[in-house]
Amino acid sequence: MPASLTPLLPRIYGGGGERQLSETGQREEAAQRPLPSGSARVPPAPVAPASPGSGWCCGERAMAQEGPGLPGERCPEHDLELGWFCAEHRRAVCAQCAELGGCSGHRVTALAEKAAELRNKIVDQCERLQLQSAAITKHMAEVLPGKNQSALSAASWAREVVIQRLTFVRNVCENEEQRLLEKVHAEEERAHQSILTQRAHWTESLKKLAALRTYLVDMITNLDDHGLVHAEQEIFERTEAAEGILEPQESEKLNFNQKCVQSPLLHQLWASAVLSLEEVHVDEKTVSPRLALSDDKKTLMFSPKAKPYPVCPERFDHWPNALAAKAFHKGTHAWRVSVAKSCAYKLGIAYGSLQRKGAGSEARLGYNPSSWVFSRFDKEFRFSHNGHHQVLELARCPTQVGVVVDLDGGEVLFYDPIACVILHSHQEAFTESIYPVLAVADQSISLVPALSLFHGGAPRF
Repeated sequence: MPASLTPLLPRIYGGGGERQLSETGQREEAAQRPLPSGSARVPPAPVAPASPGSGWCCGERAMAQEGPGLPGERCPEHDLELGWFCAEHRRAVCAQCAELGGCSGHRVTALAEKAAELRNKIVDQCERLQLQSAAITKHMAEVLPGKNQSALSAASWAREVVIQRLTFVRNVCENEEQRLLEKVHAEEERAHQSILTQRAHWTESLKKLAALRTYLVDMITNLDDHGLVHAEQEIFERTEAAEGILEPQESEKLNFNQKCVQSPLLHQLWASAVLSLEEVHVDEKTVSPRLALSDDKKTLMFSPKAKPYPVCPERFDHWPNALAAKAFHKGTHAWRVSVAKSCAYKLGIAYGSLQRKGAGSEARLGYNPSSWVFSRFDKEFRFSHNGHHQVLELARCPTQVGVVVDLDGGEVLFYDPIACVILHSHQEAFTESIYPVLAVADQSISLVPALSLFHGGAPRF
């Protein structure tokens, strides 16, 4: 037991470790008849109260007349010491009140016992508080310094890891940048050299044609009929040589090849940086009757039975399509679609001029010049545009598909954000504003809420 509690022991514990009554309790016990233990009391006949408050315990009477009954005080009604404690009234009472008065039938104990019990409880509480204080002191002295040192070491390690990894990524990016810029420079030089070669070739051809024309004009002007006929063979040979100079044709060699900057690493870094920056919602006016739209305008659910939607010009009336509510006019935009529940869906982009009515190809996603979509049907994945379908061999079925569109650079990219894999990319010179577009013919697909790391909205590139 803590040393600080030792002075309390003589007042609480007697010899042999048993708890004893106070002297006041002993005197009261000798002077008064103790209450029968475990026996039922028979209440006496009612007695007219001699003073106000008859039927109260003396503690209550004292409370009403002079204040709460305290140990050492005497009962104002019976002039007996308040040597007992009524558990129901939580007051000190005399023996007469306890047996025949207002506390008759209540659970009463000797006041000394109650005081000893309370003292023991206080000692126990003090012990617990001291043990608790000791544990806190030990925690502060031993655990917290170690935790602090551990936290400092862990933070230092984490800082080094961040610096090392970002330095590595930075070096990789710088090397990739240098490699791609060298490829761009080489492609620029090649295109420029091709143009110079073509220019020299056609300049020489123009000289030959000009010389031949001058020769022919001279033949017509200066030769008589006899001389002209005599020179027929020469004229034919020189004219035949001129026919070998072909008409200029469009050549890809004269164009700068944009594919020289194609880089899986650059695509992945670019897609990861911009993906999930856009908050996209479905325009309920465009939703096909074959689809049900969730309240948050994020989830499209296929419905075998047509919904009785109001007829409007914006709505697709046959194919299970829907457009987003907001169009994109310039810059880079990205969003994600959860496709884990569906085995038949399409997602991508479309012009606002996309046909909405009828079962023809003009309203069918991927079958017209106005839509570019990534699609799945059972286990087949493909990219479709203007009726041309490219089957895509994927190692796994994506549970999410990200769409990244660069309107200024003319590119749409489909990306698996979970596996960090480029599914497909397509170059296109967009001539109109584009809308995110969705279609589903099995279960449901959902637009994933934006997870922008930038406060205040998504940046524009």
